[in-house]
Amino acid sequence: MIPAVLICDDSNLARKQMARCLPDSWQSAIHFAAHGAEALQVIKSNSIDLLFLDLNMPVLDGYQVLSALKEMHSTIRVIVVSGDVQPEAYERVMQLGAADFVKKPVDANKIAPLLDTVASERKSMPEAKVSVQPLQQTVEVDAELRDVFQELTNVAMGQAGDLLARLLNVFVKLPIPNVNLIEVSELHMALASVEEESSTSAVCQGFIGGGVSGEALLILTDSSFKDIARLMNYHGKLTHQVELELLMDIANILIGSVLKGLAEQLDMSFSQGHPVVLGQHAAVSELIKANSGRWRKTLAIEISYGIENYNIMCDLLLLFTEDSLKTLKHKVAFLLED
Repeated sequence: MIPAVLICDDSNLARKQMARCLPDSWQSAIHFAAHGAEALQVIKSNSIDLLFLDLNMPVLDGYQVLSALKEMHSTIRVIVVSGDVQPEAYERVMQLGAADFVKKPVDANKIAPLLDTVASERKSMPEAKVSVQPLQQTVEVDAELRDVFQELTNVAMGQAGDLLARLLNVFVKLPIPNVNLIEVSELHMALASVEEESSTSAVCQGFIGGGVSGEALLILTDSSFKDIARLMNYHGKLTHQVELELLMDIANILIGSVLKGLAEQLDMSFSQGHPVVLGQHAAVSELIKANSGRWRKTLAIEISYGIENYNIMCDLLLLFTEDSLKTLKHKVAFLLED
């Protein structure tokens, strides 16, 4: 008997990629959900056997869905599919009842053994008709661009978060990336997670490769330095120079990892320039105003990192040049091909 499958992910691209990993004979029994609340509604209305569940989603995230299923005493086999590959993320989902954890981007060869297990469990069960819900399609190019880059960034930031988590032995809180085409005058609006009254320090690093170029801007709230120093086992006085070194260390980890993750998924390679300090102990608006000549209209991807139980918050903003959009759209078209 064909198992009823639910794929829950806020990315249209991720849902498509996951569906392609399933056997052709299963395609008629696939349901889709764009967030956790929608997934729970599908589960209440249909008999679902297998749930592929993303973690970072709006409305209800994957952790909340797992908690809800646990309270419902659900027998649905849940396989978490996420770019958040921190060891603690794995431990948390397994404690909440997940059957397995698959790293994004999905590898069909690694999914196959899991599907064989599910299929074998269903052989002795009577045939049942399952309603089919069509895969949601985006029609606007800009919407597709945002969706794809949100998913690509989700994977890349997960890799960066994992590296940071292992280095500092912490749990990194990963957000849903924010992707927008904006004017430079609106840059400060893209950094809504950074309070206006907060004093910040920032580093910028250019990157280029394969017809795509831009700059990565890392903004760290100054209140984070104390905990960062403690986690990196620095116990001396926090001088201006020490804070600069800590800022550079965090920037190297996050910028390098995220760009590497994006480049691998886009089948590209980026060369990175030397990091430039935009300012220390200044408001975000002042940093952007002082450096506004660097950017015009840009595709901006914002990632806000936080560390659980520590007063550490930083924003990573990837600013792609307007000239890069043509190449990026070609890449998106290739990734969305059926």
